[in-house]
Amino acid sequence: MKTAHLLALFAASLFSFALTPMQAQESSLFRHVVCFEFKKNTTEDQYMEVIGSFMELKNKIDTIVDIEWGTSENVEPLNDGFTHIFFVTFKNKAGLEAYLPHPAHEEFKTILKPHLKKVFVFDYTPQD
Repeated sequence: MKTAHLLALFAASLFSFALTPMQAQESSLFRHVVCFEFKKNTTEDQYMEVIGSFMELKNKIDTIVDIEWGTSENVEPLNDGFTHIFFVTFKNKAGLEAYLPHPAHEEFKTILKPHLKKVFVFDYTPQD
């Protein structure tokens, strides 16, 4: 009887500490994946300016936990013309919401737009 009582008490305490779905979303890391296809006339210097400006956002927007980038190395031709990817991690979804209108992000977009042919964005909460 004591064992059953202790198990019930333990289970109840677990539920009292469980996060609601909204709390979990507010406290979970949040990912922002951005893929670019550049215009054909974009030079190597212009690519590097865009990449450098994007990477610098981590030093300007405090909700960014990390940024990494790369270029397509697809073995299968399924990248639909996208050549560059940026993978941004935020502290939570609210971090992305603060990032989007941030002046540093707006400034980055003015650097990017003259060279951008196409963009693809995918945001998600990582699942275990």
